[in-house]
Amino acid sequence: MISPQPPLALASGIERLQLSEALALLGDGVRAQLPDAHLHPIDYLQAIIDGLCNVSLRDPLTGATNRRHLMTALEGELDRVARSGDAALLLMVDIDHFKAVNDTYGHNIGDLALKHIALLLHQCVRPMDTLARYGGEEFAIVLPACQPAYGKNVADRIREMVANEPFAISPSQSLPMTVSIGGAYALQWIRSTSELWIERADQQLYHAKNLGRNRVCIEPQPDSTVTAEEKELLFSGLVAPGSAYPETTSIFQVTSSESD
Repeated sequence: MISPQPPLALASGIERLQLSEALALLGDGVRAQLPDAHLHPIDYLQAIIDGLCNVSLRDPLTGATNRRHLMTALEGELDRVARSGDAALLLMVDIDHFKAVNDTYGHNIGDLALKHIALLLHQCVRPMDTLARYGGEEFAIVLPACQPAYGKNVADRIREMVANEPFAISPSQSLPMTVSIGGAYALQWIRSTSELWIERADQQLYHAKNLGRNRVCIEPQPDSTVTAEEKELLFSGLVAPGSAYPETTSIFQVTSSESD
């Protein structure tokens, strides 16, 4: 068995590593909190690795997670929904008329407006939720264990908070801002992918935009029951003559796949 390197040898090895670029990526705030490289070399390297992982999964402007992290979260939720049956909601949130903000006030103010919206969205989500900047002025929020009865209420609260908290351009000037929100659920009995889930939520977002913006559109939930006529078609030839059909038939028993 190879014995572990003594701390002094590790510290000496750290000095030979090319860490300048990694440390620059972490920024002054993180570097100031790193353990002492000579006294705790393993902790020092682990802190650098953890910091780089965090940097790689965060949007540097808003502090929200980035698209890479979002796709991982979506895959995890699709798998969890398929195994447990719990509903999960994906919200796509787009800032209304954001181009006019950049054109009127400049991109520096536009960046501050993005940070303002991201801060409000952070206040609306639970620790278990995932908030990500999807791109430009569009954000995505993954809400695990969000039942269909409450999804619209959650999205409405987000929309109302943004509408009720204008962005302060200066101490004497505030800019009212609104968002449009589209949502879609991951459903246990429909095979899906992260891309298709995003596409479905985006379709509802476009619908909200077309209806006038500053509103919420959530994809209607499919009916999970089967009518008597559908039972006849589904079980024709499978049930012995004279036998009664089951009182209820769940769509969970029907294999289906989601298409574009």
